[in-house]
Amino acid sequence: MVRKLILVASAFALAAPGVAYAHHSFAAFFNPDKIIKVKGKVTSFKFANPHGTIVLDVPEGGTMREWRVETNAPVVLMRGGWSRSIIKPGDVVTIEGWAARDGKPYLRLRQAFDEQGNRIGSAPFGITG
Repeated sequence: MVRKLILVASAFALAAPGVAYAHHSFAAFFNPDKIIKVKGKVTSFKFANPHGTIVLDVPEGGTMREWRVETNAPVVLMRGGWSRSIIKPGDVVTIEGWAARDGKPYLRLRQAFDEQGNRIGSAPFGITG
């Protein structure tokens, strides 16, 4: 029994750094003073905790570049009118968000628009952890 308890405790200890990294501070990764927009074709939308993810293929200089967009948690997205199926692979969307501090093609969602320019959901999202 003690051996089993030690094994379970060890598994949790090994998993903890990954969980801590998954839910990080906004300020550590994103620049609150730099809002940018990207337009591209959705390749995936993960509606999951602690943050959802939208992946886009964005045309840049004659090639496609993959951009990742971190969203709020599903419960916050739902309060803003989002659902698991609001964005689908193949949809063309424009994402407005806070740029990654390190210059990588990575944003924190502020708001999104469909191909016709209509806002997806009901309101912009503020800066939250």
